[in-house]
Amino acid sequence: KLDPKVAQLRVTEEKESYVLRLESGRNVIRLGVEDRKNVTRRQLVLLARRGIALAKAQKIKRLAVSLADFTFPHLRMNEVDLGELLAVNFEMANYEFVKYKTPPKAGWSMVEEVVVYGKIGKEVKKGIEKGRIIGEAVNATRTLSNTPGGEMTPRVLAKAAREAAKNTNVLVRVLGLKEIQKLSMGGVLGVAKGSSEEPQFIIAEYFGGGRKERPIVLVGKGVTFDTGGLNIKPGDSMNEMHMDMSGGAAVLLTVILAAKLGLKKNVVALVPAVENMPSGSSYRPGDILRTMSGKTIEVLHTDAEGRIILADALTHAKKYRPRLVVDVATLAGATMAALGQRASALYTRDEKLEKLFRQL
Repeated sequence: KLDPKVAQLRVTEEKESYVLRLESGRNVIRLGVEDRKNVTRRQLVLLARRGIALAKAQKIKRLAVSLADFTFPHLRMNEVDLGELLAVNFEMANYEFVKYKTPPKAGWSMVEEVVVYGKIGKEVKKGIEKGRIIGEAVNATRTLSNTPGGEMTPRVLAKAAREAAKNTNVLVRVLGLKEIQKLSMGGVLGVAKGSSEEPQFIIAEYFGGGRKERPIVLVGKGVTFDTGGLNIKPGDSMNEMHMDMSGGAAVLLTVILAAKLGLKKNVVALVPAVENMPSGSSYRPGDILRTMSGKTIEVLHTDAEGRIILADALTHAKKYRPRLVVDVATLAGATMAALGQRASALYTRDEKLEKLFRQL
């Protein structure tokens, strides 16, 4: 029997979504879906998030949900997958970056508890728990990305990676300036020259598969603040450039997530972490940088720093003899100009891999 203080989250065949208060005092959040037969997986994701958004708007702290309400047979999802999907998106929709805000007297409006009721087996509970862990990892990545550049330097990012990996089977190693010089990572060193913050090369390794299994290597761009260097960005374009390390944060938390989920895979994350700053010591347009591979790069524009540091990281990835390399980066503003803010660009010569990523 549900506590009357717990609001119910229901899916109804209506045009609108709204919150209904019953005579008993219970709140019911009604999510309108006019045509259940045409709901896509993406719409299901947005439906779950809408429920949390409505709860937060009404300062509802506790929710009860039945998986049956969110079951759409044509999507061919079993209860385990559905429980995971809902848990991931409940966590994501409940996220707010409030670290630098003054708490309101009534407290933050986040949902504190979601109760899943009905007949739920052990496997479904595991699916829900898996979704919760994934959602928390996504939110941890968001927190790193949202942290201002003055407080998210290469060293701080390296420290955050170590902290996140505590109590897991992930080994985090951080190469400092001398080690980067020893490896002849001229791309990383060149971009970092203009900053008083020394570069860091962060390595996170999780070996959950067999010893002979070739790993998946994830390479993430870790520019903790990007001014554009001597080719400095216009003022409006420099806003939010503390998020230029989002690829790095994503791959680090992915490896840690793999460990928390106990995946039987070998996964490695490589993150070249630098600041791209203008100063008397900055690299210049026209400079020639010799990368770890021995190949040289002619710098035509200092705001192309991402591909320069990633060249060294991709060369270092060869050390692992990877079966797959995935490069994650906030690399080109032209991508957003072409595709908008709700789509990502994907480049690969492997059509099977492209299809897999599209399914995900």
